Amino acid sequence: MPASAAPLRRKASNAGRFMAAASLAVLMAACNVNGTVGASPAEPGDPVETRPANAPDQQPAFENQTRAPGVVTEAELSHTVVAEGLVHPWGLALMPDGNWLVTERPGRLRIITADGEVGEPIAGLPEVDARGQGGLLDVITGPDFATDRRIYWSYAEPRDGGNATSVARGVLSDDRTRVTDVEVIFRALPTYDGDKHFGSSLAFAPDGKLFITLGERSDAPMRPQAQDLGSHMGKTIRINADGSVPADNPYVGQDGALPEIWSLGHRNVQGIAIGADGAVWTVEHGTRGGDEVNLDQAGLNYGWPEVAYGIEYRGGEINEGITQKEGTEQPVYYWDPVIAPGGMTLYDGAMFPGWQGNLLVAALKEKHIARLVIEDGRVVGEERLLTGLGDRIRDVAVGPDGAVWVVTDENNGKLVRLYRP
Repeated sequence: MPASAAPLRRKASNAGRFMAAASLAVLMAACNVNGTVGASPAEPGDPVETRPANAPDQQPAFENQTRAPGVVTEAELSHTVVAEGLVHPWGLALMPDGNWLVTERPGRLRIITADGEVGEPIAGLPEVDARGQGGLLDVITGPDFATDRRIYWSYAEPRDGGNATSVARGVLSDDRTRVTDVEVIFRALPTYDGDKHFGSSLAFAPDGKLFITLGERSDAPMRPQAQDLGSHMGKTIRINADGSVPADNPYVGQDGALPEIWSLGHRNVQGIAIGADGAVWTVEHGTRGGDEVNLDQAGLNYGWPEVAYGIEYRGGEINEGITQKEGTEQPVYYWDPVIAPGGMTLYDGAMFPGWQGNLLVAALKEKHIARLVIEDGRVVGEERLLTGLGDRIRDVAVGPDGAVWVVTDENNGKLVRLYRP
């Protein structure tokens, strides 16, 4: 069956599920009990990562920059597959009514209700270049969605000579079947004929500015563009909601610099979370080692490809193995080996008060949520959640009651709820 024709299935209601899960065996198959089955530290305080590093001679720049002490959530945790049959879902956004906007990379946007009813594809979206890592990517609601019904999405846009990441916005119809008044508000430049490292995550800051994360397109000839202020590649972008450039962006008025740029030196940023205080956190893919969490600040350089942890995919050092360089920022945290981070959120909810202000990072390769405990801008603990699901976790968000929701990047992609029963 072709991917576009994959069946969509609504999962049973919670009441029906609990009736069906009367036996202990079925219950255990549906739940993770006591937090992190299979991923607790061997001893209290031991790191959860036990694999050898790809670059064992590299040393962190400060304590707990990698392999932070393992922590364990003492509360009982369960997870429920709410919906499945999605084709490589990518972005997950909460709507004011408690339902979810979900993108599928082949180019479909759907609404999935909190009890698992999967809507038909929403009409009106522009064409996407759905190959490799490209396609329909992130989606978010606008800051005034309750009154103007605007949503924003990023996608690999087909163009003459190749493609690049673009961001569009449109108005969701009252019956939720289509978007109208569609306009492209940002187009990353230059166009390139490739199928990797599009980024791209979206987030609104408390002041209404829109942040967009971008990759540097992966291929060796494109890598240096992460350091080039005349290119959007490998950058974090900050624009106004209508696509115009904020006057206080760090490179406004600088010769040869694109004014939308907020920060540079990134590899492939697929997660962003902005706190109530306006602090911007991003997470990006490394090679073999070097996944990074950054506190992403205006006008700063995060090093790629001149500075990096880890090694090349083919083996060997990246730029002579340099991990620190004057004029570049250190990541707040890095993983070696990689977890392959997807989306990210800052936890803010009532269900898990001990997680307040923690970063929750979706892990694709290692198939879990990494919970990072943050104190004074540094990581002091790490836990791995949803380890029993066994699927590539693409994006993570927090529901109205504080439960954590994820989508999984699979041919049979799922919408999953992690909660405290």
